[in-house]
Amino acid sequence: MIGDATVLSSLRAIGEAGAYAAVGFAAMGSAIGTGVAGSSAVGAWKKCYAQNKPAPFLLLAYAGAPLTQTIYGLLMLIFIKGQIATTPDRWPLYLAVGLFGGIAMGVSAWYQGKAGAGACDSFAETGKGFANNLTVLGVIETVAIFSLVFSLLILPA
Repeated sequence: MIGDATVLSSLRAIGEAGAYAAVGFAAMGSAIGTGVAGSSAVGAWKKCYAQNKPAPFLLLAYAGAPLTQTIYGLLMLIFIKGQIATTPDRWPLYLAVGLFGGIAMGVSAWYQGKAGAGACDSFAETGKGFANNLTVLGVIETVAIFSLVFSLLILPA
């Protein structure tokens, strides 16, 4: 027969799975996003070298932009784990918030990387539009921030 302590421990583990899913999915999106934008930065630098133009160091800002979503996922993990300590019976909520919040942040990072790839190509070729390109990446970043904030608002007080 399964005791109450075993059941509580299992429910706590399922809730923690949601917390770890948040950082996991966010990190996967960051890896994809930085990979896509980073590949574009390397290609843009190659074009600059081939044309004997200076290679803009600022492309690293575009390539690294998707990394922040991993930090947001880590914050969500910390908040969910804090809630599990006090109310483990809400495990379905923690699992859902971690999964959906993490996926939303990961997709944001992925598409931020795609936009960053275009920004790398554009800026390396023209040397213009850095602030405009960064603004677009900031708009995409806002989706991840909203996902984090809205997920935290769903958690019990």
